[in-house]
Amino acid sequence: MNRILIIEDEPRISSFIAKGLKAAGFTTLTVGTAEEGRAQAMTATFDLIILDLSLPDGDGYSVLTAVRSLGLHIPVIILTARNSVDDTVTGLQSGADDYMPKPFHFDELLARVQLRLRADSDQSQEAETSVLTHNGLELDLLRRIATADGQEVDLSAREFELAETFLRHPGQVLSREQLLSRVWGYDFDPGSNVVDVYVRYLRNKLGVKRFETVRGFGYRLSDRT
Repeated sequence: MNRILIIEDEPRISSFIAKGLKAAGFTTLTVGTAEEGRAQAMTATFDLIILDLSLPDGDGYSVLTAVRSLGLHIPVIILTARNSVDDTVTGLQSGADDYMPKPFHFDELLARVQLRLRADSDQSQEAETSVLTHNGLELDLLRRIATADGQEVDLSAREFELAETFLRHPGQVLSREQLLSRVWGYDFDPGSNVVDVYVRYLRNKLGVKRFETVRGFGYRLSDRT
């Protein structure tokens, strides 16, 4: 269950938001000052922050600055009566993920909350899959580094793409046509033996037994090394 921190000093508004979010299945905590907001945000136990800018002990930007200065990537939605274009631009440039003026409709706020949480979840999943591993073979997709049994191996761009295709489908038989389509995009004649040539390159660099020939079908990444 997602936890949302509401930093809002107007009890009527904070209660309205909290009640609506709880009805939508979220857990909420409400604080009314910038100091309390900073303290709670620093715990890094929240999935999203709804932030008012006009707080009794200071500007809400101090909370946003503190959160971003620590490298916390919690989505922050500014909800404020400051509705000029300059205010909106300043808020977004300061690190807010969204900026919503008051008065507001709760359904719109809820939609924005759900959108930001979904986007944050998608980014997390993408980060989690930036490194592919299988049976001693590892590909770091961001740094474009291949490692076999702990040893870094130099792969060409095309070899890396072919290895990535195998690692995304371990144990699955991939036909020459599938590999040609995914790695070369049919830039080559479908009757070409380029796939066989590059599989041989990978065998020489990453291990002969790792890439198994399935006669009459294609190749697969096996558990053998």
